[in-house]
Amino acid sequence: MATAALTVGMAPAATAAPKLDGPALAKQLVNKVDVNNVNRHLIALQRISDANGGRRAASTEGHKKSAEYVATKLEQAGFTVTRQEFPFTYAETLAEKLTVAGADVPIIIMSYSPSTPAGGITAPLAVVPVDDTSGCEAADYAGGVTGKIALIQRGGCSFAQKQATAAAAGAVGAIVYNNVPGPVNGTLGDPAAGKIPTGGITQADGQALAGKAGASVTLDLRAFQEARTSYNVIAETKTGRKDNVVMLGSHLDSVTEGPGINDNGSGSAALLETALQLGSKPKANNAVRFGWWSAEEFGLVGSTYYVNSLSFEQQLDIALYYNYDMIGSPNAAYFAYDGDNSDGEGAGAGPYGSAQLEKTLVDYLQDGKGVPVEGTDFTGRSDYGQFIAVGIPAGGLFTGAEGVKTAAQAAKWGGSANVPYDKCYHQACDNLGNIDRVALERNSDAVAWALGVYATSTENINGVPGGKAAKAKAVRAAERSKQKSMKASIHADDHHGAVAA
Repeated sequence: MATAALTVGMAPAATAAPKLDGPALAKQLVNKVDVNNVNRHLIALQRISDANGGRRAASTEGHKKSAEYVATKLEQAGFTVTRQEFPFTYAETLAEKLTVAGADVPIIIMSYSPSTPAGGITAPLAVVPVDDTSGCEAADYAGGVTGKIALIQRGGCSFAQKQATAAAAGAVGAIVYNNVPGPVNGTLGDPAAGKIPTGGITQADGQALAGKAGASVTLDLRAFQEARTSYNVIAETKTGRKDNVVMLGSHLDSVTEGPGINDNGSGSAALLETALQLGSKPKANNAVRFGWWSAEEFGLVGSTYYVNSLSFEQQLDIALYYNYDMIGSPNAAYFAYDGDNSDGEGAGAGPYGSAQLEKTLVDYLQDGKGVPVEGTDFTGRSDYGQFIAVGIPAGGLFTGAEGVKTAAQAAKWGGSANVPYDKCYHQACDNLGNIDRVALERNSDAVAWALGVYATSTENINGVPGGKAAKAKAVRAAERSKQKSMKASIHADDHHGAVAA
């Protein structure tokens, strides 16, 4: 039985908040970034999708037109723009069906899952014992799963590891159910990782199936896969230090099922408008680089390719990375990535500097806008993943996907309790009607604020000063150099005089 929705109301007005102090550039950008212009970019992405099969997935015409919309505007604004092509494996769902005792259970095939034969596979259900790392170790399958379909709870390791371990134990299929309310919509990360057909179901359905060990189930999961290419759009300012770059990114591609206006037109549109308002030649101490990634929905392929294409020295040139993926969810939460692991959940803290990146966003929303913020774990589900992997500090905002808003969150932020943050996540209904424009405005302003802060100075991240501090440091260095030169000159004169005598 579906959980009844508890409607608490629309997003409450932000409480009165003190004026936030910050660099002039940050204040200017917040004033210049207008949500109406951000929304105009979303309208453009919707129309591009409508004209191209209702989607903007990587390698499709819808993505190409989206990428050219972004790239052309940036080129016209004077940015240095690069289109970075890369290979990936395209996948599109053909069938996803789970039948238990004649009843259908909703299931979502994982990206890069191997396919079943047409009509599916029928086998007994093997329920894997639940612990903090269910299905991650060979010992979890000691009860016997040979020739069976394994039911595994999410958590403790990647989906790829769970299904690979199940396959090694003899399972012919894997069903992963959520460890929190809502469905599992996952990826195995890479075609080579897929060992057995694998799909995800909700926590409620998984718990119900856990009482049916040995029952005959039919799993029909099929997808079309093909080697293709797509491309990232990278843009950089022409002013500012090139050895201390502030970088921001968002993925531009949608899933194959829909137009992806919240996921992730919202982040992409906010990033584009912020770039245009910043301009290609801002009066900023640090260069600013923007990335619109492709093939995120196929396993973070574009952003991973970008980071791995950089030499170690080029990676060192990037001071920090901010990621914006879904910032206008219709039943919006206000999450910032938990850079310092103060929540004590999941993956742990990000690289040094991530805590400061989180605080800058939280301070703006809470102190500047009066909007309370919660932390969200670095789950590895978005494009910050490879930046963190090479030690680049990261942060960002998120308004929620398939997760379910709690009553406490609804009381705090408005919206509906016991309802997903984005009920149209990865569906055809992720369109212009699937955006909370209050959340979009608040988060777009936060994007602009944080960019202005760090384009001015990254001293609290890596010790590289900016603004008055940088100028003062340069003056002191020049004075020391002048004094050193004078001492050398005096020493040379004394030496010359001694020789002459």
